[in-house]
Amino acid sequence: MNNTADLRLPIEIKRRIEGLPYTDNGIGMSGAIVRMYQDMVLKIQPSAPWAAREVTILKWLHGKVPAPEVFACEEWEGKTYLLMSRIKGKMACDEFFLNRPKELTERLAEAMQMLWDVDVSDCPILRNPEKEIEEARFRVEQGLVDLDNVEPTTFGPGGFKDPEALLHWLELNRPSYEPVLSHGDFCLPNVFLTETGIGGFIDMGDTGVGDKWRDIALCYRSLRHNMNGKYASKKRKDTADLLFDALSIKPDAEKLRWYLLLDELF
Repeated sequence: MNNTADLRLPIEIKRRIEGLPYTDNGIGMSGAIVRMYQDMVLKIQPSAPWAAREVTILKWLHGKVPAPEVFACEEWEGKTYLLMSRIKGKMACDEFFLNRPKELTERLAEAMQMLWDVDVSDCPILRNPEKEIEEARFRVEQGLVDLDNVEPTTFGPGGFKDPEALLHWLELNRPSYEPVLSHGDFCLPNVFLTETGIGGFIDMGDTGVGDKWRDIALCYRSLRHNMNGKYASKKRKDTADLLFDALSIKPDAEKLRWYLLLDELF
């Protein structure tokens, strides 16, 4: 446990958390500073459109699905400080759930369906394939693609020459669109489960009206990486295909590939 004395904070945020113990959470790849309090979370990240987007979607989601409630949000010295409620339960990548693969995939399918059942007629954020490609193009043009965190076969021999070539392929091969409320980064650390149900969702800066197959693709990849030992403490039998049984759908190889390759640019 620590206290907030080592961190410069905007006045309203500091007032709410000063003196409270916290732990740092280093799980995830967003680059944000995440501090966990007993019933609150402070997320600090560089000010950017996606940071503002997360606040917008969290406010819209309030009362619709179990997502963090925004307590305070301030832009200060080039950073966004977001103080929100803490979701109950454990990450879906917790050993308890990884040791129960059938139950895990059924629970993940239930969580996915919970999002997809939300009425999106007045959702303020659009994440359709055209919007995704537009943002991917910006990232490629600005040199923001993190080549150290891509799959080993994406670029180089047998893969794409560079991010520009991948972007061009994505533009030419965009899939049909099945709009739902999509999480946008449906990976196991972003879904919280309890022993009996769904605890909630976190890291919702990419949430909006998007394609259901983006959720399926990223969840499928996350399951495989957690089962094959890339992110988990031990290697397990690859049971990621159980996700399609739990969703009662057949794998769509083309859509899975498109969304997994799209994610390489984010």
